[in-house]
Order: sequence, then C-alpha cells, then structure tokens
Amino acid sequence: MFFPEYRPRRLRRTEALRGMVRETELSAKHFIYPLFVCPGKNVRQEVSSMPGVYRLSVDEAVREAREVYELGIPAVILFGIPEKKDEVGSEAYAKKGIVQRAVSAIKKEVPDLIVVTDVCLCEYTSHGHCGIIKNGEVDNDATLEQLARIAVSHARAGADIVAPSDMMDGRVARIREALDEAGFQNVAILSYAVKYCSSFYGPFREAAESAPQFGDRRSYQMDPANAREALREAALDIEEGADIIMVKPALPYLDIIRSLREEFNHPLAAYQVSGEYAMIKAAARLGWLDEERVMIESLLSIRRAGADIIITYFAKEAARKLGK
Repeated sequence: MFFPEYRPRRLRRTEALRGMVRETELSAKHFIYPLFVCPGKNVRQEVSSMPGVYRLSVDEAVREAREVYELGIPAVILFGIPEKKDEVGSEAYAKKGIVQRAVSAIKKEVPDLIVVTDVCLCEYTSHGHCGIIKNGEVDNDATLEQLARIAVSHARAGADIVAPSDMMDGRVARIREALDEAGFQNVAILSYAVKYCSSFYGPFREAAESAPQFGDRRSYQMDPANAREALREAALDIEEGADIIMVKPALPYLDIIRSLREEFNHPLAAYQVSGEYAMIKAAARLGWLDEERVMIESLLSIRRAGADIIITYFAKEAARKLGK
C-alpha cells in the first residue's frame, strides 16, 4: 500500500478512531502502588525527593490502601522502616514488625486488595546491605535463610505475594521451599529477577532509609551493561518457582523488558523506580514538561515493551486520569 491510496492519518482523525485501533491498553488494573510504612500513629511524612510520596504509619497506610482500592488499583507493595536496625536485620521477620502489622491491618480493612511485600534486608540492617555480612562481604547462602524467614513471616501476616528484591543466588527456591513447608503453598512469589545496580534508586533510599553504609551493591545487583545475563537470571528464577518475574528499573531497560517478553510466557512486571518518578516530577515543577502527558506516555512505553504489571508511584494519579 502506498500514498495516496493508503493514508495512515485516516485513523488518527478523532479520539474515537484512535481509540478503536489503539494497540496498547493501559488501565489502573495494571498497576501496583508502593507504600512506605513507618512506626508511629497519624504519621504522613512527605519524601523530599519524591513529591506526593509519603512515609506512613500503619493507620495512615490503611487509609491509603483503601483509596488505592477505590481507584481500581488491584495491589500495593509494602516497604518497611523499622524502629531499630541490627547487623542481621532481625526486625524484618519479627512477628510484630512494621510490615507484618501493616499487612494484617490492610487485609482486615481492605480484604480484596492484593498485598505484596518486599522481601529484603537492606531496610533493616545497620549496614544497609541486602544480606548478612561476613568478612566484609555479603554472604549469599547465610542470607537465604533470613530471606526465607522474612517471607514466611509476611505470609503468616496475610500477604498474598512476596517479592524478593535482594538478588541473592538461589533465593526463590529457598523461599518457595520455606513457604510450602509452612503451609503457604498459595502465596505467590514475584521475583525481582532482573534488578540492575542502577543510579535511579537514590530517592527510594531516602524514603526507605536503606542506603549502604559502606561499598555498594555491584557484587549482587546486575551490571547495567549486560542484556544476555538478564535472560539467564529470569530463567533461573522461573526454574526455582517464581510466579511473576520483574525488571527493575523500567524506562532505561525497555529493551530488557521486550527481550523477556519474547523469551518467556510468565507474567512480567516492571518497576518504574523512584528516580524515574522524581525526574518527571522535577521537570514538571520547572515547567519543562507536561507532567500528566509524560506520566501516561512513560507508562504506555513500559506496557508497549511487554510488561503486564507496572509498579509505579504514579499509580494513583494515572488511575484518576485513566478512569477505572
């Protein structure tokens, strides 16, 4: 087909025409909204580098969860900020830990909302790393036992899905084994299968108070230069029992999302991380971008690349824009 017989603009003339032939669907049902839960009551403290994102006490997190559900967003993911930290992150699996209490409270008040929990140690350790430190390095196998304890404690509290974000080798298999042994065969695993050692995480580390106190995370998070390794990482997690696999960050790694979509049939998530959110917010505040349009365009690009699920701090704003 060639011009003038074929005119692609014919189907772009009106919103109704554009909508009828639109290839990529974006709606609130595709989102997971992150919540940062902290000690106290009636606490709603804005994160300075993430306008519109707050550290919330459990009671406030419940209110937020109810609003999320009413907007048609099906799930939240919880990150905890404990009252105290230690070398082994023991508050991460405490029976009355901050996430455990938040899960129970949210499931009681908003039972149909899916509650996902981050399974990692970085927010709970005094050194800020995602695992147990031995001889100055993160000990992979010792960390697996801690991660399994965390996942089971979250399941006992009522979590629907646990999401290990640590990037230790073998953690999906160990968590699946621990969940099954504890009678939680129906609790799903959303694996941070492909998590890069990215510079886009800065605002999150402020929000979660999880910056490493020495060194960095390059020995366990992926090298941003590697693409083929992403396929190996995802394949390993699927073999170990992951129900959903995820790429993090999203926008700088759209090629990775597309590669995984073409290679695997598993549900695929992508995390539009704090730095992606903060950049859009900052540019909009300076009047350099139309925030609403850029927000939707960025989310569409993640869906178009192949993600079924998007974890995004824009979830509420996008849901309001898109409608239920």
